[in-house]
Amino acid sequence: MTSRNEPQPDADLPARVSTLELFFDLVFVFTITQLTSMLAEHVTPAAAGRVLLIFGLLWWMYSAYVWLTNTRTPSRVPERLLLLLGMVGFLIIGLSIPHAFGGDGERGRDGLAFGLGYLLVVAVHSGLYLRVNRNIWRILPFNLGSALLLVIAGLTPSPAAYGLWGAALALQVFASLFVRLAGRFEIQPEHFVERHGSLLIVAFGESVADVGIGAGGQRVTVSLALSAALGLALTASLWWAFFGTADDDRAARSLARADRAERPRLVLAAYFYAYIPMLLGIVAIAAGLKTAIGHPGATLTAGPAVALAGGVTLFLIGDVLFRWVLRTGIPWYRAAAAAAALAAWPVATAVDAAAGIALLTAIVAAALVIEQATVKA
Repeated sequence: MTSRNEPQPDADLPARVSTLELFFDLVFVFTITQLTSMLAEHVTPAAAGRVLLIFGLLWWMYSAYVWLTNTRTPSRVPERLLLLLGMVGFLIIGLSIPHAFGGDGERGRDGLAFGLGYLLVVAVHSGLYLRVNRNIWRILPFNLGSALLLVIAGLTPSPAAYGLWGAALALQVFASLFVRLAGRFEIQPEHFVERHGSLLIVAFGESVADVGIGAGGQRVTVSLALSAALGLALTASLWWAFFGTADDDRAARSLARADRAERPRLVLAAYFYAYIPMLLGIVAIAAGLKTAIGHPGATLTAGPAVALAGGVTLFLIGDVLFRWVLRTGIPWYRAAAAAAALAAWPVATAVDAAAGIALLTAIVAAALVIEQATVKA
């Protein structure tokens, strides 16, 4: 007899990512673009800290929805409507991000909206997941606790509100580290890999859109066109690092070979933790490019230069961790490129923006060329 708490077999196990899931990802990436705008406006340690807090909270719940749709395709009308309601929650969160935090002694103008939007996201996710796997009860208290802390933070002036935000994130980190997942959640490798690959593609596309936003209202000069083209080349080099070397295909094979009870741990390590620096890297690069394209021919200040170089470093570090966890390739050349990109940021403050972007692109491209030559040899 099967325990009522064990995952149940279902005819709706996902084979491919549905169009509704892609629609969901577009709404989620809107929140990522809001983080890019926040960082581009003020490239400071304080802004970076706020971005990290918000991203950590959003990434946890986005991943929770991926695990949900990996369990069963949202094919029934009630499920689709509820998933759309969850998207409304993410949309409210995205709209509230720019003013979610207040100054000293003030509460964020939209902090309460953020908390309520997050509570809606958690409530919809919990209701949907309970229909397919009651093991979500093991994580639900952490999610609900985080949401309630954010609602309270929205009513609390700074700096106390920051403590509540930090506590909300800490609850989720605690859940990911101490809640046993093996044997309680079923992973469909092909769907999981395709879903996260699609997310990266959308995130890359939004970073290119930020290039266009940075150039908005300016005359298209040779300097502007060159900077924009190089910005696209930098984004394309990172796309090539992940997709051009078939890391996603190798990842699918690696997960398929793994023991079914081991897959949740591998997925958490590769598609949750390793993706964090990759996505934060895209946010930082987009923020740096937005500033660089907005001032073509000028020399970047320290903040945007660090955002660009640090973003490339973060993405490559995430890629290295991803490869190491799933054993999908030799990560050492990319690790060297990550270190070289970080070391290049002082150079980016001494040359014009186009030259700095070109240097970072060359570092990534060189690592990929050497890696491929080594593999063929």
